[in-house]
Amino acid sequence: MRQHKLALCKEHYLEWVPEQTERFIRKYGMFGHDDKILVAVSGGKDSLSLWDILVRLGYQADGLYIGLGIDAGIGYSSESHRLAEKFANDHNLKLQVVDIEKEYGQPIPVLAQISHRGHGKPCAVCGLTKRHVMNRIARDLGYDVLATGHNLDDEAAVLFGNTLSWSVEYLLRQGPVLPSADGLARKAKPLCRLYEREMTAYAILRGIEYIYEECPFAEGSTSIYYKEVLNRLENDRPGAKLTFYLRFLEARQTGLFAESKEPADYLHPCSNCGQATSAPGLCSFCRLIEKVADQAPLVSNL
Repeated sequence: MRQHKLALCKEHYLEWVPEQTERFIRKYGMFGHDDKILVAVSGGKDSLSLWDILVRLGYQADGLYIGLGIDAGIGYSSESHRLAEKFANDHNLKLQVVDIEKEYGQPIPVLAQISHRGHGKPCAVCGLTKRHVMNRIARDLGYDVLATGHNLDDEAAVLFGNTLSWSVEYLLRQGPVLPSADGLARKAKPLCRLYEREMTAYAILRGIEYIYEECPFAEGSTSIYYKEVLNRLENDRPGAKLTFYLRFLEARQTGLFAESKEPADYLHPCSNCGQATSAPGLCSFCRLIEKVADQAPLVSNL
């Protein structure tokens, strides 16, 4: 690991990753051993590894799998669901499962087609739906915190994109922990300082079976492009991604965005589901579902 000027054998590497994760959990005050944690798992290496790490560290962690109905000829969702179930069964863990089509009438690709009138990728609708469901399950089932498997590469790519456009509201909300607010569960990213390659190595060395394929709709996305740009920088300057992210966190602490409105200042409960939203009346997700209901007779023609 050139970025850390460190080399470890298998035994010590499998000790080092949980130790680092525990250090980050404590440093950023993410949660404690008395908290009930819900881990959002996708069947991928990061989320399954996070669940594995938290259990090894002695935390009370259940999983949440959201069935998106994205198959695109390769069975993406069905395979990711199988692997999430397999991990839970192999380790005698509890997995909450939400099937989007069963819950809301249509899978993500169809919801996106309705929302975009048949144009564009479903990524925005997918993200909106996952955020809504994760928060709802965490809130309704009494979990103290929702943990996601975002690694350093994910965080650096998002930060890079938001910095290019100086999207201050998004920059304000980015960090290892997003505190709870009325209708919103606390969110934590325990892997935020671990590289994607480090998490891949952890999953392989732990024998965690995970889905290798990216979402079929991710091809050509800006996030992947940003990752590729940052990888080129990292290759020439090991540790550049970590420095970029950590200096951003330090800048936030020193009041870089002191004059910006806090998220809670412009949020209010959705009139339908009760989750916090900045939109008047219904939140974006409830407006989407209302639109789907109105256009249900046309779905068969999409």
